[in-house]
Amino acid sequence: MDVVELHRRAVAEFGARVAHVRDDQWAGPTPCAEWDVRALVNHLVGENRWTAPLLAGRTIAEVGDRLDGDLLGSDARGAWASASEEALAAVGEPGALDRTVHLSHGPAPASEYVTQLFVDHLVHAWDLARATGVSERLDPDLVEACAAWFADQEPFYREAGVIGPVVEVDEGADPQTALLSRFGRTA
Repeated sequence: MDVVELHRRAVAEFGARVAHVRDDQWAGPTPCAEWDVRALVNHLVGENRWTAPLLAGRTIAEVGDRLDGDLLGSDARGAWASASEEALAAVGEPGALDRTVHLSHGPAPASEYVTQLFVDHLVHAWDLARATGVSERLDPDLVEACAAWFADQEPFYREAGVIGPVVEVDEGADPQTALLSRFGRTA
């Protein structure tokens, strides 16, 4: 499966959970201790809003602070829908993955950046499902692709402190449980 398809399907996984957030759940806790449901969705809306300018060659300094703070406004689902459509269009643009993006740690291949977006959407889809009580089952093909990519990336994520400690699981744990444990989640 190519990176564009992985990204598209992971955005759909997260979006399916956003669609089921009840009005009384936006302030509820998530597995990400620092974020409630609204903050988690805002994080992914932010990721989506950053996608188009970064793939267009803009730097973080050029974008400035216009994507800071609350991006959901009074219509969280609408904000999610428009931001994800914008991101999907940018990623699907011919040649988008051949570009270089300018991230906080320096220039990076766009294909690697979009892979990171895929992973972020997939893992946070599980977080949102856990927080809102909807199906936590992720697309097995996406789980497999994420696990394969993450095998080489895990040390860098740990060193950067952006994931929690590994959660011990049984040796025969299913692939999703094993993957989530590596991201510090108890499935």
